[in-house]
Amino acid sequence: MTRILVVEDEIKLATVLQQYLVREGYETHICHRGDEAEQWLEQHKPDLVLLDLMLPGVDGLTLCRQLRQRSGVPIIMTTARVEEVDRLVGLELGADDYICKPYSPREVVARVKAVLRRAAPPAVAAAEELQRQGNRVSLGEASVELTAVEMRLLDTLMDRPGHIFSRDRLMDDIYPDRRLVSDRTIDSHIKNLRRKLHELAPEKEFVRSVYGAGYKYE
Repeated sequence: MTRILVVEDEIKLATVLQQYLVREGYETHICHRGDEAEQWLEQHKPDLVLLDLMLPGVDGLTLCRQLRQRSGVPIIMTTARVEEVDRLVGLELGADDYICKPYSPREVVARVKAVLRRAAPPAVAAAEELQRQGNRVSLGEASVELTAVEMRLLDTLMDRPGHIFSRDRLMDDIYPDRRLVSDRTIDSHIKNLRRKLHELAPEKEFVRSVYGAGYKYE
């Protein structure tokens, strides 16, 4: 059974989330403090962590950082702090998704299912997966040529499907010499990359924008 750890200091909210998750067939454990979650994680391996940002004992960002140093477990962060900097910091630390309070428990369940689907290793390569070779990317019999920057950008996004990359993170990956470029440079490359991928599959959107956070590959 899939095991989910809910780290949430609002007791009533944590209980409601647990009820919804159990109803969907997930084994669910609750911790109301960050340090309590630290101790639990030393002895258990959940399949996903639903992690609040503001926690007593150890805050959510610190706990997320500690988890990422030793584990690739999917992490969904939740918080009432909606400022963009908090969102980006959470994602840069390795969170797989980010939900702002107030939220619907049904939305949380839907996000949990989506993140778990992305994290599950496929049994075989999907027939609709993009194939990369040299400076070309193909889908079925169709192929397009990418620039070196576009290919590096696509490689970064495809290597972590579903993960949201901020513009700053993408610039660090695409321009390792840290030259002075505008964050809109990434937007321009993304626009060109999308246009070329659209030629391969007009009905699909492989690279998606996440408002206020960045881009991800689906």
